Amino acid sequence: MKLIVNNVEAYAYTGGKPFDPALPCVVFIHGAIHDHSDWTLLARWFAHHGHSVLAVDLPGHGRSVGQPLADMPALARWVLALLDAAGVERAALVGHSMGSLIALAAAGQAPQRVSHLVMLGTAYPMKVSDALLSTARERPLQAIDMVNSFSHSTWAPKPSYPGPGTWLHGAERALMRRTQASQTGRNLFEHDFQLCNSYDQGLNDAARLTCPSTLILGARDQMTSPKQTKELAAALKARVLTVDAGHSLMTEAPEQVLNAMRQALGA
Repeated sequence: MKLIVNNVEAYAYTGGKPFDPALPCVVFIHGAIHDHSDWTLLARWFAHHGHSVLAVDLPGHGRSVGQPLADMPALARWVLALLDAAGVERAALVGHSMGSLIALAAAGQAPQRVSHLVMLGTAYPMKVSDALLSTARERPLQAIDMVNSFSHSTWAPKPSYPGPGTWLHGAERALMRRTQASQTGRNLFEHDFQLCNSYDQGLNDAARLTCPSTLILGARDQMTSPKQTKELAAALKARVLTVDAGHSLMTEAPEQVLNAMRQALGA
């Protein structure tokens, strides 16, 4: 589905069903140098079980055109403008990693427009090591390999989505490389990780929320350790659900994540 957001074309996957703004809406927001394809299983399930779905490509990522936005508040405003463009008054916001912070910031800007907040593979503050930022700046393809290694706790999934024997490391590496290459003349890897590193309004945004909040965490996550969520979970009064996976929990533990999402959204 193509939408015009702030006069620029944006893309959102609707889960294989025509988008209906009258249905309860779920907005899925991907992480750094990723795109909407992170959410294929979850988007399809909710789209076929009574929800409308917008699994977005952020500006400068995937099929959405334009330049990457400068900071987390700008991305939060973009998400709210996306709702306007789709004719949606109120939605559940679901984000993974960097996307979880965007969802939090958007909910903080307009709490009356958010029915639920679900943050997967999250931490706050989401500080990035100087070594990784330096490698991202100077050798981004090597940095992609570093992040890919840290994001997975297994080589291939069990027989489920996306399929038995799927090479998780290779698929995610290819996605990040493709997204990085799509921005000619701009280091998207460094840009996205700097956004995570610099966001410092998480607790202030959390204090404005009134909707139910859920954290879905990977027990073996080396990128955003579950130990880094205690203050955020307390500020949000969030339910915390843990699955047996690393940072790439949607592909490593798809059925567990789907069950956790259903609990979070009451579906």
